[in-house]
Amino acid sequence: MSTSDAKQSKPSVTNPMPPMYPGGMRIGEEEEQAVLEVMRSKRLFRYYGPNQGSSKVDELEKAFSDFMGSRYSVAVTSGTAALISGLAALGVGPGDEVIVPAYTWIASASAVVAVGGVPIMAEVDESLTLDVADVTSKISPYTRAMIPVHMRGAPARMDELMALAKQHGLGVLEDTAQANGASFNGQRLGTIGDIGAFSLQFNKMITSGEGGMVITSDENLYQRTLMYHDVVGGIRNNIPSDQILAGVNYRMPELLGAVALVQLKRLDALLEDMRHRKQVIKEGMSDVARRKGVQFRVLNDPQGDAAIALIFFMPDSATAQPVSKALRAEGISNFVMYSPTSSDYHVYAHWSPILNQRTWSEQGGPWKNHPRKVTYSTDMCPQTLDLLGRAIHIDISPELDSQTVEEITEGLNKVLESMA
Repeated sequence: MSTSDAKQSKPSVTNPMPPMYPGGMRIGEEEEQAVLEVMRSKRLFRYYGPNQGSSKVDELEKAFSDFMGSRYSVAVTSGTAALISGLAALGVGPGDEVIVPAYTWIASASAVVAVGGVPIMAEVDESLTLDVADVTSKISPYTRAMIPVHMRGAPARMDELMALAKQHGLGVLEDTAQANGASFNGQRLGTIGDIGAFSLQFNKMITSGEGGMVITSDENLYQRTLMYHDVVGGIRNNIPSDQILAGVNYRMPELLGAVALVQLKRLDALLEDMRHRKQVIKEGMSDVARRKGVQFRVLNDPQGDAAIALIFFMPDSATAQPVSKALRAEGISNFVMYSPTSSDYHVYAHWSPILNQRTWSEQGGPWKNHPRKVTYSTDMCPQTLDLLGRAIHIDISPELDSQTVEEITEGLNKVLESMA
């Protein structure tokens, strides 16, 4: 290829692309007023304070359920807390295996370890979500659940995964941290599995800086989540004393609830803006991409895509790196999604604590007394590494203006046209 032949004297993108903090970039007076309201009330804790009145976290849970279409929501302190609470609600513990994608933030696997389970990594397919065939091959007599992760805003193949889970009696915890508001076949992500886990960390679609949500329509799972995320959740929610289980404290503070409640109202507009911008760029480069053998990421439901990223595959990893470099020279922020020498906790091969089975206790973690020997290696999911090593990722910020969208499209076409 000859990407170096592209003229570099004048980059296509004339101004820096906005940072990828969708909800964070739209924080404004409404969030400020919501925080001030909580501060002035002196009620920083959900359940009580010097001044009574409605709880922001309580309001958030009701609004979140209404938006997503679930019967119940539980607000927690982080996306990881949401995953751990969801796994605990599903009854995952020592001796249990949970299938997770080889491409996901490490928290998906760490949460399994946190409840005493053993994560089993499965390949992703061209959608960069769980490969159903490989998931099938990874099911063992000890498999208790699976965690489909809707990576980079796009839904996993939930119809096939749910059918597989039903066939084998597995729990399904949807990790929707990067796909808040997205859908599959018209149904919001997080409501298709038994439980949905969401993140409100600052990089996510909407944010309170940190925080998370657990949703379900199963009353038993809801009660178990309530007990787990609050050490007195059983007493506080009138669960019979002989059914109460020990929990931890992942309760969301009122300040986070206040910000998240305002941010939730912004979600539809954020989705609309990102979807429009991505469509314009993708359509504008599709002809050149087709002629140059560049393939877009497969979308299992294009209408349901949150559109936070444009991802396309180069013919091989040797081509991806120089193309990525040429795009940066054009002012287009991007990255190749896997490189063996660049640590990224989104890729299983870099999960050193998991792959090496390091544990906090010298007595060993979930692997030591597991019914079967589980081993990991950096090359155990070659399909995933091949796909990510050829994949170029471009953030689609809702703050991109029309001029920058046009310039990004121009730069993409310029670089791809220069390929030999």
